[in-house]
Amino acid sequence: QVQLVESGGGLVQPGGSLRLSCAASGSIFAIYGMGWYRQAPGKQRELVATITRRGSTRYADSVKGRLTISRDNDKNTVYLQMNSLKPEDTAVYYCEGDVRETSSATAIAYWGQGTQVTVSS
Repeated sequence: QVQLVESGGGLVQPGGSLRLSCAASGSIFAIYGMGWYRQAPGKQRELVATITRRGSTRYADSVKGRLTISRDNDKNTVYLQMNSLKPEDTAVYYCEGDVRETSSATAIAYWGQGTQVTVSS
């Protein structure tokens, strides 16, 4: 079993900052791609940012220059530094990791339970 647990969400004023963390635990041989997604009320879940094991990143156009994804492979943790936040960033943020549980297993996508980010004055 593998668990991904997010933390760091909350209420912040427009222009403020938050840092989300997502730690993976359990039966883990390796974690490949990791990412952050978000879902606002009444909308579909959308990609925010992804990062490969080697550190290559990709961002949604709406967050480029404001949000930064990073990871610590030794800690099986992915981060999302969120700066210059806007009300339209309000959503539940989910982390995802492509996890191989043993050396012979194929990688499977695991998701966290989500953390609420609210940007409001």
